[in-house]
Amino acid sequence: MADLFDTEPKAPATKSRKKSEANPIAVTEEKLKASTAASDNYGADSIRVLEGLEPVRMRPGMYIGGTDEKALHHLFAEVIDNSMDEAVAGHANWIEVSLSEDGKLTVEDNGRGIPVDLHPQVPGKSTLEVIMTKLHAGGKFNSGAYETSGGLHGVGISVVNALSDSLEVEVARNRQLYRQTFSRGLPQTDLIHVGPINNRRGTRVTFHPDEIIFGRGAKFDPGRLFRMARSKAYLFGGVEIRWSCDPSRLDPSASIPEEAVLHFPGGLQDYLEEALGKEHRVVKTTFAGKSGAAGKHGSVEFAVSWYGGDGYVNSYCNTIPTPEGGTHEAGLRNALTKGLRAFGERTNVKRANQITADDVMVSAAGMLAVYIREPEFVGQTKDKLATTEAQRIVEKAIGDAFEHYLHDNPAQASALLGWVIERLDERLNRRKEKEVNRKTAVKKLRLPGKLADCSQSGAAGAELFIVEGDSAGGSAKQARNRVNQAILPLRGKILNVGSASRDKLQANQQIADLIQALGCGTRSKYHDDDLRYERIIIMTDADVDGAHIASLLITFFYQEMPKLIQGGHLYLAVPPLYRLTAGGKTLYARDDAHREQLMKKEFKGKKVEIGRFKGLGEMMAEQLKETTMDPKKRTLLKVMIDNEDAEGTRETVENLMGTKAESRFRFIQERAAFAENIDI
Repeated sequence: MADLFDTEPKAPATKSRKKSEANPIAVTEEKLKASTAASDNYGADSIRVLEGLEPVRMRPGMYIGGTDEKALHHLFAEVIDNSMDEAVAGHANWIEVSLSEDGKLTVEDNGRGIPVDLHPQVPGKSTLEVIMTKLHAGGKFNSGAYETSGGLHGVGISVVNALSDSLEVEVARNRQLYRQTFSRGLPQTDLIHVGPINNRRGTRVTFHPDEIIFGRGAKFDPGRLFRMARSKAYLFGGVEIRWSCDPSRLDPSASIPEEAVLHFPGGLQDYLEEALGKEHRVVKTTFAGKSGAAGKHGSVEFAVSWYGGDGYVNSYCNTIPTPEGGTHEAGLRNALTKGLRAFGERTNVKRANQITADDVMVSAAGMLAVYIREPEFVGQTKDKLATTEAQRIVEKAIGDAFEHYLHDNPAQASALLGWVIERLDERLNRRKEKEVNRKTAVKKLRLPGKLADCSQSGAAGAELFIVEGDSAGGSAKQARNRVNQAILPLRGKILNVGSASRDKLQANQQIADLIQALGCGTRSKYHDDDLRYERIIIMTDADVDGAHIASLLITFFYQEMPKLIQGGHLYLAVPPLYRLTAGGKTLYARDDAHREQLMKKEFKGKKVEIGRFKGLGEMMAEQLKETTMDPKKRTLLKVMIDNEDAEGTRETVENLMGTKAESRFRFIQERAAFAENIDI
């Protein structure tokens, strides 16, 4: 039978083989020519070379993590980090941050000022213009300019320039003032020598985020800016940060001052004391200290206290927040755990050698800052520190200090050790209480490490919130009722069990964590009496990715635990998409239709400030509790199986989540007409 893809009759097979063996290159060239002719729309003109800052504008997510509210405020972080580097290096002692009526943000310092002389590697261009318009140009590559710094790649300020519709830089250097303006990464003026100036030095950057990138109406949140500025002041006691904001930009209900001077000589200890407030403490004296000269390589600052709430650590490297932790946090955990074990063994406390880091950190509130040369982060946004040396530096600095702290405060050390032993007992007792009778009477249910369990032992009234990501998990842990609400964060999208093999499913760690947390078994081994929670609540972001993760989780429960759904245990949380504020009144809308309904009914004729939540991790714990987790105010959707059309349900799940891609393709084709005007 003739090959349908042939345009000419085939030669006999034997001749074809001989021709191929005789001249394989000729055959290849013929194929290449045919391929080129068939796809001549793909040529040299299809390859685009991006110049200057074009890559940033085309793919902002690669540089600031996205275009949402968090990414927008990352611009401020990049600018103030440069000023903080000047302060830490000893060249500046104040930074001014001001938000104007027109939404422009200004950051100024009294440091050395960006160099303005001609750059030797770029003829005809000033150093300032090179720094502002070229990626990977900056003083952080020269160890003589900064011993430690937050900026590493020479990317930050040029990215801010690329993503701002207007940006102005003023430099006061050598008693002379210089100015240059930019728009979307391109110079709008040459570097202008304004003239002599005697009472000023340093750099002033004023910029406005580009609505083309961040969306119409994108603007800075004064509360978020103020908190970011205040955290910087806590991180380095040698700097004074002066804050100001135009009154028209402030939300009267937010309690953000128009003006403030932020200066905290006590550093991280002051930070921790404010964060804990009047919380009950296990020990009266906060364990805090510094090692090495402030801001120099290998220096560490820390503050730790133990209290009755959930533990957390706020960590920083070279004044950059590291919300996902990293090697420096590992050093802190190791130092505290080893120190308490050693103290317990010296004082002959039984089972001290059984103490784990979880027992020590479960109710510890900590602040940690480390300064090192050329740190390695996971990604450009620097959320997690990866430098191995940081663990060693922190562990040694804190280990020595903790040993002295325990020795000098024996009464408090004994109280702390007793508290940690109680946490150890709780952990061991939970294991015993969660025994399940499977094949043997001694098999125990192991709980995943990421699970923040509730304190009650019975399932009645207990709730497990399954949330996407550690960021949302952190907010949920603060917002929950610790008595009956447990939190299990999942990283990213879980395995699609509808199309995965059994071996792949059994090897998946996230699926294993979820099954362990529930404790009820799967499929034929499912036992409703062993389910550890009355309600399982899927809580994901109110966007497409969140809906996808929810679909994957529902597919898991439908396939592996259908009786859990039939028993009425599975729910979907309904987080809000919008926050509407006018005249001190704040309401939340779950979607566009609800927003318009509230606008007409509750805010008729009023000027309303509308904020869109990009994800659960962006919500304050109080907001998450009020809108999504408080049983008195929240909305839950119960997931149910249509028993009257069980076969149809099974077929739908198989078509949309199973192994047959053609079924999904057909589903999309049949419904394409309904997918108009989708805001991607």
